[in-house]
Amino acid sequence: MRMNAMGVALAAMVLPVASMAAEPIQVGKYRDWTAYTFDDPGGKICYAVSEPKKAEGDYTQRGDIYLLVTHRPQGKVFGEVSIITGYTYREGSEPTATVTSSRGNDVFKFYTDGDAAWAYQEKEAELVAAMKAGARMVVKATSNRGTLTTDTYSLSGVTAALNKIDAECGRK
Repeated sequence: MRMNAMGVALAAMVLPVASMAAEPIQVGKYRDWTAYTFDDPGGKICYAVSEPKKAEGDYTQRGDIYLLVTHRPQGKVFGEVSIITGYTYREGSEPTATVTSSRGNDVFKFYTDGDAAWAYQEKEAELVAAMKAGARMVVKATSNRGTLTTDTYSLSGVTAALNKIDAECGRK
């Protein structure tokens, strides 16, 4: 199954020392989201992950694409939202995520480094709340070659997956 191999790749992205740690353990599957834990030398890591339902763009080659919410209790990090888009982002670009819910659309910006992007820390709690209330999330980003991509994620199951990683990593 693709998610198991993906879990190992994500762990490597989450912490550079992942090669010295155990493999991620799937602790729950909730519709379009999967929850994992990972024992790292720096402490336990918990994350929820999903793949896009639709990936669009005028590209010839692209790697794996994921949306993650990560907890690292040892570092007092909870609800860190990140995206891997399968390419290197254009330097200085700010991908956007639009969360659609019954209350309308909420737009959030991300900062990039290489092939990963993170929500701005001061907006993470608001983004996670929007994801829990939302139905879908559309991420628009630009590669270092100037290619615009649009990835559509389902948010079905995100609340249950986040509740599971909260429990696994002792978040109240």
